[in-house]
Amino acid sequence: MAVFNGVFPILPGKEQGGRDFAAACMGERRKGFEAQLARTGLTRETWALQETPMGSFMLVWFEAPDIEKTFTELATSGDEFTIWFRGQVKDVTGVDLGAPPEGPLPDVLVDWTS
Repeated sequence: MAVFNGVFPILPGKEQGGRDFAAACMGERRKGFEAQLARTGLTRETWALQETPMGSFMLVWFEAPDIEKTFTELATSGDEFTIWFRGQVKDVTGVDLGAPPEGPLPDVLVDWTS
């Protein structure tokens, strides 16, 4: 299983929007969230909001059989939930999942389990 670790900047004043987005994914939009994760084979995902003197960041970690497939699904799926999800990510972070940045994914330097 591959893992992804990513840091997404939270736009100024959007910290509560990030919290609301996460709460919606675990609450009223959970069914769509879980369906999206199932389509890409994710087995676990965590989000954390880190506030720093340099600004706030959303820390995202997940494990999946194919990280690139996961991002392709997020970028191209036309289902209602994923369209909403992309919009929330763009509103809170400014990152457009429909047009992923060029370049490699983050390098995982340590991945230990017992």
